[in-house]
Amino acid sequence: MVIGTDAADEASARPARAARRGWWRRLALLGPAFVASIAYVDPGNVAANLTAGARYGFLLLWVLVLANAAAMLVQYLSAKLGIVTGKNLPELLADRLNRPARLAFWAQAEVVSAATDLAEILGGAIALQLLFGLPLVVGGVIVGAASIGLLALQNRGQRRFEFAIMALLAVIAVGFVAGAVIAPMDWGGFARGLIPRFQGSDTVVLAASMLGATVMPHAVYLHSSLSRDRHRTDKSQKHRRALLAANRVDVVSALAIAGIVNIAMLVLAANALRGVAGTDTIPGAYAAITHALGAAVGVVFAIGLLASGFASSSVGSYAGAVVMGALLRVRIPLLARRAVTLVPALVVLALGVDPTWALVVSQVVLSVGIPFAIIPLIRLTGSRAVMGEEADAPATRVIAGVVAGAIVLLNVVLIVLVVVR
Repeated sequence: MVIGTDAADEASARPARAARRGWWRRLALLGPAFVASIAYVDPGNVAANLTAGARYGFLLLWVLVLANAAAMLVQYLSAKLGIVTGKNLPELLADRLNRPARLAFWAQAEVVSAATDLAEILGGAIALQLLFGLPLVVGGVIVGAASIGLLALQNRGQRRFEFAIMALLAVIAVGFVAGAVIAPMDWGGFARGLIPRFQGSDTVVLAASMLGATVMPHAVYLHSSLSRDRHRTDKSQKHRRALLAANRVDVVSALAIAGIVNIAMLVLAANALRGVAGTDTIPGAYAAITHALGAAVGVVFAIGLLASGFASSSVGSYAGAVVMGALLRVRIPLLARRAVTLVPALVVLALGVDPTWALVVSQVVLSVGIPFAIIPLIRLTGSRAVMGEEADAPATRVIAGVVAGAIVLLNVVLIVLVVVR
């Protein structure tokens, strides 16, 4: 009788254990989107979001919400492309472009990569200056060295690199959300900020900067490579669909965190910094946060900015190496590329260019580079010749086309405004 009861208990426990194992297997598939999501909370985001909130309050909140939703779709399509085809986006483009077109595409991608690098090194250097009073050039060297250390982890296995980046993402989230939680909240202003509108040409430029900081070209290129490398096995259709389902969870989870962090930056600036002189710069915002909310909150903010610089710098270098390797068909070690691409950012720091404005401008450059990444991505993931049965559904293609069209339109308006100013 006892034996029978034990056997029944064992049989009833099996489904629960199987469910737990299933959840652990799904969790083990998470990671690539968290690495890509670092691009969405880099120092460029800090500059663009703080500037928007300090100058215009909640006016451009809707830009962040829509951009984050667009980013979820774009990053999922990128991961899907890598999993289904076994190639990353730059490799697929290289296969389809003749040599002049391939070199031209690489040139624009390299400009975008330089703008990305500039933002990341500048942001980390500003954080080190705020925390320790270091000169910006010295801080830039330290950030570059830290990113080299993170990239060395990647050489020892992608999973270790993912865990390190995820830990830094947690630090970033705490650093930027803490101040927003403590500051008094204007819920009416928050609600009005969800209504799409502009207020003069400066808000359009800022919106493009926020978009460039949120939907980032190098993250689109990189995600397809991360997902491909993580799941580089022969996959049955059933297994492939399970991977795609897991990647949807990966993307939504990672980008939801990034979206919350971005919104928290703007909310903090709108609630605590608006109307305070100098708060449209990062050092000015740091000083105002410290004065209004206390030294501890200011230090946490600066630590979040530093973690953002460290993590995003290494991820940006990783993406640049992926693009260069595919389009130039030249393999350059990650650490060597990091060392070389550090130089332009250090030159900008040495010249004394206003770092916060340089960050905002870098995000505008990224915004102009977005169509070159997402339009080919949408065409490839919608092609049955490339994706087979996993090609995007008509509704997905329509939504993705609307996203791409809106981004292109915003960039055209941005260029016109810059020319006529």
